[in-house]
Amino acid sequence: MTHLITLIPGDGIGPEVSEAGRRVVESTGVDVEWDVQNAGAGVMEREGTTLPDRVIDSIRGTRTALKGPIATPIGSGFRSVNVALRQGLDLFAAVRPVLTLPGIPSRHPDVDLVVIRENTEDLYAGIEFMAASKQLEGLRRLVRELSGFEIKRDAGVTVKPISISGTRRIVEFAFDHAERNARSLVTVGHKANIMRFSDGVFLETAQEIAAKHSSIEFDECQVDELALRLVTEPETLDVLLLPNLYGDIVSDLCAGLVGGLGVVPGANLGWEYAIFEPVHGSAPDIAGKGLANPTAIVLSAAMMLAHLGEAAAAQAVREGVREVLADGSVRTRDLGGTASTTEMAEAITRAARSAREKL
Repeated sequence: MTHLITLIPGDGIGPEVSEAGRRVVESTGVDVEWDVQNAGAGVMEREGTTLPDRVIDSIRGTRTALKGPIATPIGSGFRSVNVALRQGLDLFAAVRPVLTLPGIPSRHPDVDLVVIRENTEDLYAGIEFMAASKQLEGLRRLVRELSGFEIKRDAGVTVKPISISGTRRIVEFAFDHAERNARSLVTVGHKANIMRFSDGVFLETAQEIAAKHSSIEFDECQVDELALRLVTEPETLDVLLLPNLYGDIVSDLCAGLVGGLGVVPGANLGWEYAIFEPVHGSAPDIAGKGLANPTAIVLSAAMMLAHLGEAAAAQAVREGVREVLADGSVRTRDLGGTASTTEMAEAITRAARSAREKL
């Protein structure tokens, strides 16, 4: 069976690591046809947008994408491509496995977590009001009338919507993921003690749904306490379920437990479409120098292969990564070695091919 996959190289180091991911996927013998679509800062000047319609059209056709990192200029007025893709394709679930890998030093030797993040609501919904704007003045009047609260004229405001319906589907997704992957505990992170009508909705909905999944233990934890537990006793946690902003922050914290963003994969999933991508940034300072670590996108590609039903190929890629990291002779600079992006990708490719032949 031929799998048609959209490949989005991205910005900065994106093209380098994306090529590494493509090569490793092909080394498994899975039949893939790539539809390469460029997006991000590199196409802005030519097409007037960081996310041309053709990119979303491609993903709607293939239903699956492997994506490199894409930069969002800070304070530029351009909407994040990542957020636009998640909302445009209704990719409501971000899944980030965090696992201790061989040969990478860690304070905690047995980390095995999955961070599941609601992807479309919360402060990332994009409902914002610029300080001193006409729109903000209208919001100030409305809030004053409804609650008596006075928003300062020089305040910038971001609205935080969390719905029962949006929460319900991410909670069901998290429990389903736990059941299908032999996980035993789902922990919800929140600040419902402070934000009773937003985080409160998230927590109360999770509690309601948890009662229907008796085979999975349920726990809730304020997100600041959760951060403390992660850096002191991560082995006591299993599946972490969080609203959008907390999930973004906590997933990076978790990456720090196992060696950094360069070794952590990610997926953004909806009912119809799926995008697989590393969680690190575009690192423009090292772009084109062959210094980027391809591990994260390679492991993201393994998640993609599993999603496509290619379980043996996915396992071969994961084993290839573990073999190369355990051996330690071929590593990029961030892992303490001297290998280039291409050299590490080639080593993983050889190891994955060998693992595939044994399966």
